Amino acid sequence: MDAESLLLALELASGSGQGLSPDRRASLLTSLMLVKRDYRFDRVLFWGRILGLVADYYIAQGVSEDQLAPRKTLYSLNCMEWSLLPPATKEMETQTSVVKGRFMGDPSHEYEHTELQKVNEGEKVFEEEVVVQIKEETRLVSVIDQIDKAVAVIPRGALFKTPFGPINVNRTFEGLSLSEAKKLSSYFHFREPVELKNKTLLEKAELDPSLDFMDSLEHDIPKGNSLWLLGGHWIYPQVRTVGHTTCHSLLRVGPTAWVGTGSSIWGLE
Repeated sequence: MDAESLLLALELASGSGQGLSPDRRASLLTSLMLVKRDYRFDRVLFWGRILGLVADYYIAQGVSEDQLAPRKTLYSLNCMEWSLLPPATKEMETQTSVVKGRFMGDPSHEYEHTELQKVNEGEKVFEEEVVVQIKEETRLVSVIDQIDKAVAVIPRGALFKTPFGPINVNRTFEGLSLSEAKKLSSYFHFREPVELKNKTLLEKAELDPSLDFMDSLEHDIPKGNSLWLLGGHWIYPQVRTVGHTTCHSLLRVGPTAWVGTGSSIWGLE
């Protein structure tokens, strides 16, 4: 959710039962504007919150002028002081895949994992148990990246691609109609396309290159409602929209994409 419309977006996203206290909202509203200024981002998105045993991680992402360029991710434990996370790598994903259970809420916490490694001594090769330490900050980077790739969703029309290549925010986007909001084809993965590159020229001919430049949810495997669940919510008049539709992934419980019907507000919680 865009930091500039944070309060309205939090009202729309509160239908999931998860919300933020008034002091957290006030701190976020101020600190994210400072993050945007200090890091010179084009936009700052409040990504959401990852619950920990000791403390919770509040996650924000900075976006450059090209909206589909790699985003920079920051975290905070108090909604005021933000730390920049390093980019995710395949090595991080492999390293942290063995860690299970809840986050501690301490970036310096180290998980211990015992694994077998081959050791060469002359002509002899034998296996030895080695204790590997994995920092929670590394796990945080990997989990955020996996969630982004799997369930970060954007409504069709919210962004558009110019003939020169950069992806821009569509200032004329006014949400989805009620009929379009119920279709998986109206939602895209908010990342560089993967499946789109494999489409034939005949299939691409039916697409609008300025809008259909990302992978649609309708082509995910398994297809249809076995992977994604769409649901509508009616909300109060003071938030200035008719209603909004949520998009839940059935593979990852927690992240929820939503878009207003009759409103340009959209986001991921």
